[in-house]
Amino acid sequence: MDTPIIIENLTKKFGDVVAVNNVSLTIEPRSFLTLLGPSGCGKTTLLRCISGLEDPDDGEIIIGDKLVYSRSKGISLPAGDRDLGLVFQNYALWPHMNVYKNITFALEIQKMSKEDMDARVKESLNEVQMSGYEDRYPREMSGGQQQRIALARMLAYRPKVFLMDEPLSNLDARLRMDMRTELKRLHYISGATTAYVTHDQIEAMTMSTKIAVMKLGVIQQMDTPDMVYHYPANLFVADFIGNPKVNLMPGWVTGQNLVDVGKFNIPVKTFNQTGEVVVGLRPEDIMISTEPVDGAVEFSAYSVLPSGADTTIIARKGDTELTIKEMGVSKIQMDQPVWLSFTEDAINLYDKETEDLITA
Repeated sequence: MDTPIIIENLTKKFGDVVAVNNVSLTIEPRSFLTLLGPSGCGKTTLLRCISGLEDPDDGEIIIGDKLVYSRSKGISLPAGDRDLGLVFQNYALWPHMNVYKNITFALEIQKMSKEDMDARVKESLNEVQMSGYEDRYPREMSGGQQQRIALARMLAYRPKVFLMDEPLSNLDARLRMDMRTELKRLHYISGATTAYVTHDQIEAMTMSTKIAVMKLGVIQQMDTPDMVYHYPANLFVADFIGNPKVNLMPGWVTGQNLVDVGKFNIPVKTFNQTGEVVVGLRPEDIMISTEPVDGAVEFSAYSVLPSGADTTIIARKGDTELTIKEMGVSKIQMDQPVWLSFTEDAINLYDKETEDLITA
């Protein structure tokens, strides 16, 4: 299933609102691309344009070797002619049909033989661990089971491309974790090119080969989960990705590889930058000690929030507040003096005016 998706200069408007603003991207064959961003950023609209459920106002969409949409050439293939598998947030199962009929509905339109349909149903249900549910109706199943049936229906169709629009958002936290595991496994087995919409950064980080972070219809950064997390392209991406959130400290360059953030200086590669900057530092990249350490800055533990596997500590120095993440249960007490150390290689520097990452 070596089927790429190529999008060139795609624009979609709703009245005066530009939902997708001149977006160009390539989804590589067999990859899992997540469109990630807050509500209203254009991710669902972009997915619906790929699927054929929305007609863009401009641009082109190529799926595999087929041009499925081009405004300039007057081409707009319907969803049924694009060889796509769709899974939605609301499952979209026919309530009056049992599982078998829900899965074979599209296969019957293809005039597939009864024997082949039976084999497809059996195989797809087995892949989502729902064997034996052929005679059940949607009302007789939980939300998680219905979502698995929706996935089985898509797998039975055997499309070259999977498109999923927040398919796990209606599930509880435990079931979402289980379904993330299943979805990643299904993608691995099927090899289908996948585009996945979510506002949940954990889903994006754990399942994707690449993430496209969107804001106001524009892709802010498209890269691997590791690069998006550790090297956010701008302050929006840095602030949106990560839990606990990244520490962002405004300051100014006072010398070679040194930034003054008000109460203290931070050693960071400045790449010959001058003027005002913003320092970005992940909570897990700050080292904390209850004893003085050479080069460390003294803070006070304002709040300590254990969660079992790790502990979040909020430390303050004057009006500067930093979030630190420690593995395990911390013994630090509130209002206790603590000393924070910063690793130069773990710090990102952003231009205060453009908000873009400063690199060599």
